[in-house]
Amino acid sequence: MTDPEIFEQRYPVLLHKFGLRENSGGVGYHKGGEGLIREIQFKRPVVVSILSERRVHAPRGLQGGKDGARGANYLITNDKRKIYLGGKNTIEVQAGEILQILTPGGGGWGSN
Repeated sequence: MTDPEIFEQRYPVLLHKFGLRENSGGVGYHKGGEGLIREIQFKRPVVVSILSERRVHAPRGLQGGKDGARGANYLITNDKRKIYLGGKNTIEVQAGEILQILTPGGGGWGSN
């Protein structure tokens, strides 16, 4: 994803959140890296396509390390419903709705 200010200038969106997804990395002697969380609100109706991985199977830990958290994609509707979108989807989004993207954390390495 590009710089947030440029993203908001190029597309009819507001970026509400873009940061680390706490506690998403797998436990281990070397902890897995944290995933990211992004929340994008749309200013007008658009069609959104998502192509992402590790939404079903978690990133594996190795040598005794624990798995990282799976990713997830949600649509938060204007009436506050949270709809799971899966890893691969194309949806029509209305103005005001929010796309929440949770990227997976990395698997941990080694036993504690």
